[in-house]
Amino acid sequence: MSLLITNARIVCGKPSPAPYRGSVRIAGDRIVEVAPELVAQPGEQVIDADGRVLLPGFIDAHTHAAFAGDRLAEFELQQRGKSYLDILQAGGGIFATVRAVRGASEAELAEALGARLSAMLEHGTTTVEVKSGYGLTTADELKLLRAIQTASREFPGTVLPTALLGHALDPAEPRFVERVVEDTLPRVHEEFGPIPVDAYCEEGAWSVADCRRLFEKASELGHPLRLHTDQFHALGGVELALELGARSVDHLEATSAPMLERIARHGCFGVMLPVSAFHTNERYARARPFLDAGGKLVLASNYNPGAAPSFSMPFVQALAVRKLGMSALEAIVSSTRVPAELLGLLDRGQIAAGLRADLVLLKHRDERLLSYEVGANPVERVIVGGQQWRPSQEHR
Repeated sequence: MSLLITNARIVCGKPSPAPYRGSVRIAGDRIVEVAPELVAQPGEQVIDADGRVLLPGFIDAHTHAAFAGDRLAEFELQQRGKSYLDILQAGGGIFATVRAVRGASEAELAEALGARLSAMLEHGTTTVEVKSGYGLTTADELKLLRAIQTASREFPGTVLPTALLGHALDPAEPRFVERVVEDTLPRVHEEFGPIPVDAYCEEGAWSVADCRRLFEKASELGHPLRLHTDQFHALGGVELALELGARSVDHLEATSAPMLERIARHGCFGVMLPVSAFHTNERYARARPFLDAGGKLVLASNYNPGAAPSFSMPFVQALAVRKLGMSALEAIVSSTRVPAELLGLLDRGQIAAGLRADLVLLKHRDERLLSYEVGANPVERVIVGGQQWRPSQEHR
């Protein structure tokens, strides 16, 4: 049975054309027709949007949604003036989550991730990148990646795994970097193939030299590269990522305007994560010099239990407009079409015939309200793979 959405205000996922009133026909998991007006066919299910905004499904291209435990005690320490790096160096932060993940079973991790994915879908996110990184040992990193794989099978949208092998340095393992490069990476490659490999280049975490060792070996094995860099300090991670052909550089809060322009000219994707700044130190990446230089800017939640405890892409866009210097339409494009390109998913992120029918119908009749309002869920309904999705009571 086909589905017809009529009388929608269509925001197609590109800067142009401008939003317009139109109709969208869906058959199977594909958009088959987009036009100013379409007439319902016999037996076709019809949704009258009544002028409400229809968007491509949100694509969250940077998350750490596979985790166990919480960091509430750490949050209280932050309110008393402790910095994120202070807590990390005292054995908290990432290490608190590592301990919880090591104590959880693969089934428990998959179940918890599945609940989070359902909540993300309810807020309009239909495609999610999920990183490992909270295991540190080879066995626990493989456990996390298997849990991500298991949860993805029950998710009606799309989940893409990333092996975040350079997340933290395990103080209990003096040869940690060597072990990751010589054991964990080959084991991940053997079981999961050439999935993206990521690292966190920061003081107290992986150095530029450490990242180089991991990335050069990962490149030899055919893994695409992504790099967390310049969250708190600009240590040279951006230069390394550009040299080695990384797909993206993520965070960029400490990146200078000239370096942002250099990233843009290079063609590397810049992933900005405003929830992290909101939660940790109010130091936001600067979107304007990057966009003005033609940069491919991706907005993402960075959803994790420590530095970014929010999975809401509407909230990400609200922050981007207020703090990063973006327009409402730029924020939408950076949450749909551009992350689709980053993840290599050219069948989504826009509303056009032939593309996957991942769509979000808002409660609003003006797309600017998506980033203007803060706190509520603006999503009226979600269509994922051509099917209307309703959250189960257990995930409400």
